[in-house]
Amino acid sequence: MAKNGQTIKRKRRRNVLFGEGGIDVFFLMIVLILLTVGLIMLFSSSYTYCYYNFNGNSLFYFKRQLFFAVLGVVAMFVVSKINYQYFKVAAIPVLALSFVLLVLVLFVSPPPGFEQFHRWITVPGLGTFQPSEISKLAVILFLAWDIDKNYRAINTNELSNAAFAEGFNRRPGRIKIYTKTLCLLEYAIIILLTCALIYKENHVSGTLLVLALGVMMLWLAGFNSKAFIVVAALGVAAVLLVVVKPDILPAHAQPRIAAWLDKDYDPLGARWQTNNALYAIGSGGFFGVGLGNSKQKQLYVSEPQNDFIFSIVCEELGFIGAFLIIICFILLVWRGFVIGLHAKDKFGALLSMGIVLQIGLQAALNIGVVTDVLPNTGISLPFFSYGGTSLLMLLGEMGMVLSVSRYSKIKKV
Repeated sequence: MAKNGQTIKRKRRRNVLFGEGGIDVFFLMIVLILLTVGLIMLFSSSYTYCYYNFNGNSLFYFKRQLFFAVLGVVAMFVVSKINYQYFKVAAIPVLALSFVLLVLVLFVSPPPGFEQFHRWITVPGLGTFQPSEISKLAVILFLAWDIDKNYRAINTNELSNAAFAEGFNRRPGRIKIYTKTLCLLEYAIIILLTCALIYKENHVSGTLLVLALGVMMLWLAGFNSKAFIVVAALGVAAVLLVVVKPDILPAHAQPRIAAWLDKDYDPLGARWQTNNALYAIGSGGFFGVGLGNSKQKQLYVSEPQNDFIFSIVCEELGFIGAFLIIICFILLVWRGFVIGLHAKDKFGALLSMGIVLQIGLQAALNIGVVTDVLPNTGISLPFFSYGGTSLLMLLGEMGMVLSVSRYSKIKKV
């Protein structure tokens, strides 16, 4: 009996640490489809560039990306087995780490040719990574944890911390206003400080992504919707100001705004990369020129395996292929929201929805840049663009969503 009792206790302890129940197979299948197609398109778009830049090694980028993809899938399944409640413990440490790295990267010498951009830190044996990638997860994780803790105060104007209430129990009316305002002030400081540090890297698109992600997380938290109307109006005003006076932006961003407005088709002008991407998209037609048959990847679109990989997708797979990939991203965001809306607590809901919002926003920004809807900025396409550590982290985040899905009240396929 004693042995049976000890066995039961050990099982209970394991069940606390490791998640029970099945993962959401539908979400998993979308992730694996995007990952597989992304790897195929990375190989197709990069082999010419690699051949000329890595002594005939056409598989240089593909082999590295495949290594991190395999590692990332393993990490995804391992993370998906952990009870997502334990991710709360990491909220403050990950946020603190992101701040340290965002400051540290400002003092690290940038790669040759990118002297004005302080975005990368080199890890021996792994290559480079961008601290801004960690900061995106850090903001999501911290906000999900802290909003869950203060959800009652945010949405009902009641105090969620009894000890705090005791210190001000003589003036309850003012406490209600102060508590909700204090939460909003705290979140605003975290978001704006993160954005300011990323902006110092000369990473405007990353700044906008984190800002948009933070605002949407606060909207999901239930803050007064009128405030977001004001924020949206300020955002529109800021965009108009940048269009009218691009010189308020960093020096590297000003020509990009001007080129986006001018629509100059000079083959040697500032729009040459965007123009070649548009040529690729246009020549793809409805069904594409066929996998591997892109002409624009033959050293016309610079580094087509990175920010402009979607143009090669359009050229080789055509409108149909590009449309199906966009549908996959939409399904990923939708399913992540379904998982979040059926989570058993606010932390799981906000964590799941925040992560898929990040993927959706990043994909939308990248596609907007490639199609010339938005100015040319350096932002990658999730699951497609080259970047091993970024892919590894992205798949780890997918594991977090799958962990939440184990406890979500949804029908598992």
